[in-house]
Amino acid sequence: MHSRTIATLDQLEKASWFSRVGVEEGSRVAVLTSWPEAVEQCSSFEWEDLRLEALNQYRECIAERSMERLNLWNETVREVKKIVGALVDRKATAVVRESNLPKIFRIRVDSDITCFCMEAEYADVCPPGFFTSNGQWYLNGHFPCGWWGVFPEGKPVIF
Repeated sequence: MHSRTIATLDQLEKASWFSRVGVEEGSRVAVLTSWPEAVEQCSSFEWEDLRLEALNQYRECIAERSMERLNLWNETVREVKKIVGALVDRKATAVVRESNLPKIFRIRVDSDITCFCMEAEYADVCPPGFFTSNGQWYLNGHFPCGWWGVFPEGKPVIF
């Protein structure tokens, strides 16, 4: 695992996830005010489609620049997921229990953090983008859960 990815995981470990949910962050982002709203947003087909498109575009960039590295993608994801699973358990279990959050919440968090780490792992091939931006919201205590407007116009939705 690249030192960038290890550094990203270290930042994530030290951060207070979900400590600023609902706290206003200015006009560049839409801030939701409740977990039910956040779960509704993160469960939407539009958000899932945007996330999948972002991942597909990132992998296409890697394919254009280094098929050798792309061929290591699945192996790297497995390695990253081993660490991310335990990290997400430590960081999300309490909020899931306290707020009675559904399974989709954990699925989205796990996927966001895995993709954040994959962008760090492949940053020497393609610049980090969508998932690194999402990851910054976790580092700042929020939950990124949607997009308002037509991407890339518009703004992220966070709780």
